Amino acid sequence: MSLRRGELAVTAFASGVGVAGIYYAQPLLPTLSAALGVSRASAATVVSAGQLGYAAGLLLIVPLGDRVARGRLAAALLWVSVPAAALAATAPALPVLALATSLLGLFGSAAQVLVALTASAAGPERRGRAVGTVMGGLTAGILLARVVSGQLAAAWGWRAVYAAAAVLLAAAALALSRGAGNCAARHPPTWRAERAGPSAPGGFSRSSPHPQIVQLLRAHPVLLARCLSGFAVFGSFSAFWTPTAFLLAGPPYRFGEAGIGLFGLTGVAGVLLAQPAGRWCDHGHVRPARFGFNVLMVVAFMPLALGRGNLVLLGVGAVLLDLGLRGVQTANQQQIYALLPTGTHSRVTTVYMTCYFAGGATGSALSAAVWTHAGWSGVCTVGAALAALPLLPQAAAALRPRAEPVTSGSEEAS
Repeated sequence: MSLRRGELAVTAFASGVGVAGIYYAQPLLPTLSAALGVSRASAATVVSAGQLGYAAGLLLIVPLGDRVARGRLAAALLWVSVPAAALAATAPALPVLALATSLLGLFGSAAQVLVALTASAAGPERRGRAVGTVMGGLTAGILLARVVSGQLAAAWGWRAVYAAAAVLLAAAALALSRGAGNCAARHPPTWRAERAGPSAPGGFSRSSPHPQIVQLLRAHPVLLARCLSGFAVFGSFSAFWTPTAFLLAGPPYRFGEAGIGLFGLTGVAGVLLAQPAGRWCDHGHVRPARFGFNVLMVVAFMPLALGRGNLVLLGVGAVLLDLGLRGVQTANQQQIYALLPTGTHSRVTTVYMTCYFAGGATGSALSAAVWTHAGWSGVCTVGAALAALPLLPQAAAALRPRAEPVTSGSEEAS
């Protein structure tokens, strides 16, 4: 049975609220630096702490969704996020705030538990659309975290941002808790039923909820290819967004935190695309969809490079980049969730999203270093190069002699 429409809406909302805790600090770094009496570089550790916490949640918490009811697990994670947000709102010093944001990241992994729940509960004919809907909610949470935090901080101070987050987390946890029981009854965890076998296909150990990642990637070249694709495209996306605050804060823009946050609304287009992209994938067009959206990401860096002194071009490039990322992400996830039984979807999510966020961290680090030495042009070059990486296998395949047979496995992995 599939998730009902109301349950899907609650799931999308809860995913967005859960993941937002990682992103609240991005437009607030200058404010945090001044308020807590630390350098801007030190204030940036708040963002890093949230990302590290999220990565830890992907590795340690998300796989548990294959042995316990995913809805109840996600609701519990959201409930324990409430005191973490309250701690951030009352943090007297940077180390306390960094600890609180790392906890928000750790418990924010509830978003990926809910993605796996959606993939398992939706039928094959609706999986792409359902996952696209939840990913749209998750993306909206990321966007609105940047926008709302900038506005709240400008009006009532940065502590109000985390106080509001605590209220939203409590509301999402309550809504999810009310529906978790019914959803768990209709979609019970399959790990216990499957544990009788010594191992699952593709290197999964049934005696442990955590994946044997190396064995899994070796057994499924398609999954490896999609993980590398996710690493590269999110690295490209992060390579753009990390130094964008520096660009907008300097001449000729000279935006404050509120203005920088509002620029995040350029990503609304990606939210609107998530479900149509999923529908396209459901109709059997996964490979052309992924290729087209990937090319769009590369093309986006042309207006972005020219947008150094032109806000319209910068906004157009940001929209195109976000459209491309959401399309590639939806196509990647639709394909990998079709690989293995529903009882392993939490572990597949762990493998893929760990690579995804590792790529984001890599792109952020690269672009920060390049910004210092090569400016905005260097940043755009790095972003375009990362976005182009997943296209190389397909370009190589196109250059092969036509007489050479191409196996279905190599086609899917490209």
